[in-house]
Amino acid sequence: MIVNATRMLKAAKAGHYAVGHFNTNNLEWTKAILLTAQKMNSPVIIATSMGAGKYMGGYKVVAAMVRAMDESLGITVPVALHLDHGNYDAAKACVEAGYTSIMFDGSALPFEENVAKTKELVNLAHDHGMSMEAEVGSIGGTEDGITADGEVADPEECKRIADLGIDFLAAGIGNIHGIYPANWKGLHFDVLEKINKVTGGIPLVLHGGTGIPDDQITHAIHDGISKINVNTDCQLVFAAATIKYCAEGKADPTSANLDKGYDPRKLLKPGYEAICAKVEEKIKLFGSAGKANY
Repeated sequence: MIVNATRMLKAAKAGHYAVGHFNTNNLEWTKAILLTAQKMNSPVIIATSMGAGKYMGGYKVVAAMVRAMDESLGITVPVALHLDHGNYDAAKACVEAGYTSIMFDGSALPFEENVAKTKELVNLAHDHGMSMEAEVGSIGGTEDGITADGEVADPEECKRIADLGIDFLAAGIGNIHGIYPANWKGLHFDVLEKINKVTGGIPLVLHGGTGIPDDQITHAIHDGISKINVNTDCQLVFAAATIKYCAEGKADPTSANLDKGYDPRKLLKPGYEAICAKVEEKIKLFGSAGKANY
């Protein structure tokens, strides 16, 4: 059931759990996320970065695939199709393509420009029945070739952006994309508490969900996080499962194995199963299992 993310995240905020946002990169990933959410009776957000959208043939291709797969697989849990870290042009393109939720990441822009473009895009999104995420304080690490140091957001700037009518807010609290370094100091919960207080109860988003210790995840949910983004975790387990399969010689066409293990449906299956397991693990951690009927 394709919906926008507004209602599911408001319910998560009120119920003190978080909805998993899982980036997809191809058909196998999309199928794994959908079927696991259905199995767990959990709402879910399927997202694409700008790079992944381009890789899969464009936003219209992604939207058509997700919508068709949702229908053909008989998915009944709420599913939002979301643009992750979109710039201004990408956000507008996803409105036209049939996404149900967009993120405009103006955190690298001068703050007043972030405000102006967020205001324009939130009105456009709402005119199309879509939900809108904005960002204050850039998330550390690298996303689509853009590297940031991981700022800690200013709560007053968060309030100004939240007051524009956005549906949920990503605010930097020391979180980063990708693999966390050994000397990472952890999330700034004092800042999160201030942001949660001044933004009037708007659902908050934690980017860089891979590598954050479970106790910090649950603490963040308690302090107002209602959406947690996961991408690198799925990349890592997909790669590990595929490498293992190939290392065992199962994809070697010259081996005595006559099962055609190089068939992409067989080659990609271990990675698919690994993503299913990872999504299930995260849904349990985030507390959204059984919450589809919010």
